[in-house]
Amino acid sequence: MKRRGKSRGATRRKGTFDPDDTTRVKHTRVGVWDLYEEITPELQNIPGASNYERFLEWKRDLPYVWLMLKDISSIRRCWPLFFSYFCVEFALALMPAMNLWFKGQLLTIVQRAVETRTVDKNLLMQITLGVILCKLIMRLLRWVKLKLQWPLSSSLKQHFTTHLFEARARLDVPTFENEAIQAQLEAASTGGGHFSIAWGTFTMLLGVFTTAVQLISQVSVLWHTLSSQMDGHLLAAVGLFQSLAEVVQWKSRGRLRDGVWAATTKNHDYIKLQGLKRLVAFSEHRKEFVAGNMAQYTLALFKHLATKVGPNVGEFWEVYENLILHGSPISVTWIFNAALGELPQIVFALRAVQYPSSIPVSLTTLHLVSQSVNTFSHSVWRLIEQTGSIADQIASVRKLYDVMKIPNQVVDGTIPFPEDEQKIRHGVSLEFRHVSFKYPGSEEFALHDISFKLKQGQLCVIVGDNGSGKSTILKLIVRLHDPTEGEIFVDGKDIRTLKLADLRQAISVLFQDYTHFPLTIRDNIALGDPQHAEDEDRIRLAARLGGSEDFINKLPDGFDTYLDRPVKDLYGGLPEGTKTLFGRSVDYSAVRGAGEMSSKTHGLSGGQMQRLAVSRTFMRSVVSDDSRVGLLLFDEPSASLDPIAEHDLFARLRELRGNKTMLFSSHRFGNLTRHADLILYMRSSHIIETGTHDELLKHQGDYARIWNLQAQAFL
Repeated sequence: MKRRGKSRGATRRKGTFDPDDTTRVKHTRVGVWDLYEEITPELQNIPGASNYERFLEWKRDLPYVWLMLKDISSIRRCWPLFFSYFCVEFALALMPAMNLWFKGQLLTIVQRAVETRTVDKNLLMQITLGVILCKLIMRLLRWVKLKLQWPLSSSLKQHFTTHLFEARARLDVPTFENEAIQAQLEAASTGGGHFSIAWGTFTMLLGVFTTAVQLISQVSVLWHTLSSQMDGHLLAAVGLFQSLAEVVQWKSRGRLRDGVWAATTKNHDYIKLQGLKRLVAFSEHRKEFVAGNMAQYTLALFKHLATKVGPNVGEFWEVYENLILHGSPISVTWIFNAALGELPQIVFALRAVQYPSSIPVSLTTLHLVSQSVNTFSHSVWRLIEQTGSIADQIASVRKLYDVMKIPNQVVDGTIPFPEDEQKIRHGVSLEFRHVSFKYPGSEEFALHDISFKLKQGQLCVIVGDNGSGKSTILKLIVRLHDPTEGEIFVDGKDIRTLKLADLRQAISVLFQDYTHFPLTIRDNIALGDPQHAEDEDRIRLAARLGGSEDFINKLPDGFDTYLDRPVKDLYGGLPEGTKTLFGRSVDYSAVRGAGEMSSKTHGLSGGQMQRLAVSRTFMRSVVSDDSRVGLLLFDEPSASLDPIAEHDLFARLRELRGNKTMLFSSHRFGNLTRHADLILYMRSSHIIETGTHDELLKHQGDYARIWNLQAQAFL
């Protein structure tokens, strides 16, 4: 369900909400919807009553606002703009009082006219010019405010975008994939529309201040203006009560905003109707929809259900607003408002009967009071609403900084690695001792009681069926996850004790489920070794060794080609014959309004994409002379390669790896396994056989059987 405006998902009070508790919950049928509202006395709809609890949280959240302001203070280029923006807002807050003062002078003119039967033309001209000048100044100030708003909000957004980037970048895999963490990051990233949380907080706090200034200045001017008028203060007080009563009545009509409630629909016909709408609207269903020849049946079913449901077929908020508009006109607040509504006129009438000569002055006073009090009461209401919203906004600031405190599930070690940077050039030793592992949320072991040992400079190949646990071994080595049971040692040290950054710097890895970044091909390769990302010669050598240089050079933009362009071009009103624009395909899936250009800027095959991934690995593991890389991990590096490309890749890897320790995982047996110092054959999360190629063939086990089956395919 979507609702117009902002809504709170939960209150901060303790207790529960049970829709079946008829003593505390009111049930209302709203079309096909069932609305359940907690029963509360109508007086609780008085503005501000439900916001009291929010002030209790300010003590906890305000320090985060101070921290945010300190961060903003570091953007020194913005301080002149901030000061100017504040001055403009302050001046705008004073303008209503200034306008009220000029209008208040009309009372003087009317009073003199009654007493002397003459009009002070000079004063009338001054008042007229003053009112016009106020309007011109307000228009100019609003223009200046808009001019200042963009550079200020953009600077804050950019600053805190960097803050959120850092918060995300520091998270490990299991922490980042946690749904609760994702929700927390989303809450910290949402600032409302195109503005950031920081800008929203700044403008809201400033808005409360300027509203208070506006109220105080208006009250002061109105009090001074009415001091010399008979019953002026009485008229103002009565008008204020009447205006506030209108706000109370409006508040009660929108009671769902702050109340405790829930809505659901149990109408199966309506639910199915919405499902049919999604079926024909979403592109992911279109292929099967057309291939299954579903159009005629679903159209007939839709018409039948629409007739059956009738006029009640509507979104909840549409039906609810219709109910409110046509609801009962009688309520406690309505009676209160009706009683007060005519009091200003009654006071005026009584005073006119008693003093007939004062009718012109009293009439002018009544008009001025009514106009001023109406503006005043709405300012009071806005201030009350803002103070309630501030609690939520300040809570958002706390969320913005809390994301920097999210603890990673993979705890960093403290021991630097390696101790001898020269020694690591000859590879590292690796040992698994009774390692078992379950992925988060799974009850099944991905690895169970895995033990093996690999010496420095050796080549190890892990073979087995898909899902046997090969890739998981590589993920545990780089500590994307930690073992559920057992220990892993690198150069005789428990990897949990080693600094994560040092450990991962010593390892180069290519995963089976590799990814390509929404950057250029050059950047995708260069990020294999960020320390040398600006070295063009190194990038091109990595592309050559990975087998991708030839097809990259044939692309129109070469190394500057985006694999997935992160910014889409927009268009609107193009002729349907337009198939490409800016070198990219036009997407006509958007029936109305502006569309988006396809972000795909290439037509690379799966094998070419894998060669790019291999090139990125070469950038660090083979090309780089960084002595801190001693362990090379390759997870199914040839899955999408043809036999010739696979043979060439393995040959280059064997020749260029030097003395580094290398570990492969593969479901293919071939030239790689023949040269392996150690083969691990896995099945169903267990190591079934270990040894060299010749040893396993002599053993005549599962490895030998599958080797023979694959060999026969080429006979």
